[in-house]
Amino acid sequence: MPKKENIRAGKYINQPTGYKAFMPNPLPPEPPLHMDAEMQVLLSAADRALGKLDAATELLPNPDWFVDMYVKKEAVYSSQIEGAQASLADLLEFEVKIDRDKLPMDVKETSNYVKALNYGLERLNSLPLSLRLLKEIHKKLMHGVRGGEKSPGEFRDKQNFIGPPGCMLNEATFAPPPPQELLNTMGALEKFLHDESPMPPLIKCGLAHAQFETIHPFYDGNGRIGRLLITFLLAWRGMLKKPLLYVSHYFKKNHSEYYDRLQAVRENGDWEGWIRFFLTGVEEVSIEAAETAQKIQFLRRDHEKLIGEAKLNQANSLALLEDLFRFPFTNSNLTKITIKKSHPVAIKLLNTFEKLGILKELSGKQRYKFYAYKPYLDLFQ
Repeated sequence: MPKKENIRAGKYINQPTGYKAFMPNPLPPEPPLHMDAEMQVLLSAADRALGKLDAATELLPNPDWFVDMYVKKEAVYSSQIEGAQASLADLLEFEVKIDRDKLPMDVKETSNYVKALNYGLERLNSLPLSLRLLKEIHKKLMHGVRGGEKSPGEFRDKQNFIGPPGCMLNEATFAPPPPQELLNTMGALEKFLHDESPMPPLIKCGLAHAQFETIHPFYDGNGRIGRLLITFLLAWRGMLKKPLLYVSHYFKKNHSEYYDRLQAVRENGDWEGWIRFFLTGVEEVSIEAAETAQKIQFLRRDHEKLIGEAKLNQANSLALLEDLFRFPFTNSNLTKITIKKSHPVAIKLLNTFEKLGILKELSGKQRYKFYAYKPYLDLFQ
C-alpha cells in the first residue's frame, strides 16, 4: 500500500482495521490544472477531431445505424477491459439468436452494456446526470450477469480495493474511500458535474472519469460505469450531436499507462499527466471513428455499383444491402422479411450476394445457412 500522502489529489487515511483508504479532494483540482502550451495544443486537437467526427457522421445516409454499431463496439472493448472475451461479431450474432439463454455470459455482459448505455442516453432527456441516474444505469448493467448479486444499483456498504488476484486488503495496490464516506465523495462529484463555472467539456470529462474511478462506489462494474460517464457527460452538455466518443479502445490498447496515470493522480497529484493522456485518446478515437464513417460511404458505393453491374433486381438487392448496414448478420428468414418476397427468392439473393463477395456464409451447412456482412464488420475491428 502506498504510504505517501497527496494534498493535491487527496490523502490516505488510516482505518481502524489497519489499512489506509484514499480520500479524494473535491474537484476541480487545487492548485488549478496547469494549462500550458502543450495542454492547449492537445485540447484544440481533440476538439477539432470531435468536430470532424460530427461532420463525417452527418454525411452518412443513416447516421443512427453507425452510432448503433459504435455503441456495440464500445460495449465490446469496455467489457474486454474487465476480462470479458466476447467479440463484436459475438454480440451482433446474439441479437439475431432466438434461444438467448444458452449464450455465453460474456456476451450477455456486453449486451447489458449496450442496454445500459442506451438507457442512460434516453434518460438524459428527462433526468440530469446525477447519482440517481448512475445507480439506475448500474442496475441495468449488472442485471443477470456476474457480479449481479452484489447490490446492483446501490453504492457499496463495505470496503473494496484494487490489487493482484488473491491479495488481502492490507496488501492492495489501492483502497478507495470507505463506505461511510461514499455519499460525501460522490455528492461532491455530482456537484462538480453540475457546476456551471467555465471549463472545457473535455477537461471536465477527464477529471470526472478519474475521480469516479478513484471513488469506486459500486462493488462491481465501476470501470464500465466510469467509461460510460464520459459519454453521458458529453451528451448531457450537448457537445456531440451523436453519442460517438468512446475511449475504451484507447484505454484497452494502453491499459498499463491508463492505470499508471490514474494512480499517479492519487500518488503525485499529476492531474496534468492524466489529462494529456486522456486528450490524446479523445483525438485518436475521434479520428479513427471519422475515418470509419468515410470508409462506410465508400463501401456502400462500391457494393451498390457491384449490384448494378450484376444486373440484379434493384429493389430487392438494395433493400437487403441497406438492412445489412443495420443488422450485418442475416439468414433466409430475415431476408424474406426484409425484401418482402418468398423464401426461394430470399435464398437466391443471399447466394448471389455470397458469390459477389458481399456476404460470407458462416454455418457451412447446406440448409439453415447464416451469413455475415464481413466487409462492413471488418471496418469496426
